[in-house]
Amino acid sequence: MRLITRMLPALAALAFPAVAHASEDEQLWTTASATVKLSDHWRFSQEVVGRFSNDRDGLYEIEMNSLIGYRISKKVTVWAGYTHDPQYDGGDFTVMEHRGRQQVTFDNIVRIGPGQLSARLRLEQRWREGIDGTAWRLRPYVKYVLPFREGGKTALVLSHESFIDLNTTNFQRVEGEERMRNLIAITTPVAKNVNAEIGYLHQHGFRSDADDPNDNVASFSLSFNF
Repeated sequence: MRLITRMLPALAALAFPAVAHASEDEQLWTTASATVKLSDHWRFSQEVVGRFSNDRDGLYEIEMNSLIGYRISKKVTVWAGYTHDPQYDGGDFTVMEHRGRQQVTFDNIVRIGPGQLSARLRLEQRWREGIDGTAWRLRPYVKYVLPFREGGKTALVLSHESFIDLNTTNFQRVEGEERMRNLIAITTPVAKNVNAEIGYLHQHGFRSDADDPNDNVASFSLSFNF
């Protein structure tokens, strides 16, 4: 992890302009996901994300997302499910977060040049054990996939996601845009029904009463489709 994360500040400087009064962290995110076609319309998706941080001395989050989707058309699917999200400090458990999740995905809705644009609108309700309040959050997301050659499956991926907090609680303290994520990555098939993606993600937080945090993230994921 250290060899990877030592390169991230240099990549960040090239990919994003310097931000005044900002703190920095180097991280590693690993993701494994599987989507199963249950019928012509129904889908099941399971995703597990492990997040590691230099500033937090290792593992700080394991996010597990379970979703059922109904395909309305070739390009539109509605989903609903649950997120189990234990959080850690240096690998030691700190708090359990539960989330309800609803989303609509729009696959390959617009062709821009040789690439395709997709989008997702996600709504979440968040609860933390031992802390009062329900935190509501909206997460709009767009992704552009550009194949390296016509008809090829190896492609450049560019994406943006904003986190917009719809209220405040004891653990959700920023009303409005709380953070954004920008990703540049390469995706390629590695086996039948298996894709790998590796890239760099920049996460910028917005704080009115403290320095804005910046996370430079090495991102690696495997996705299985059945």
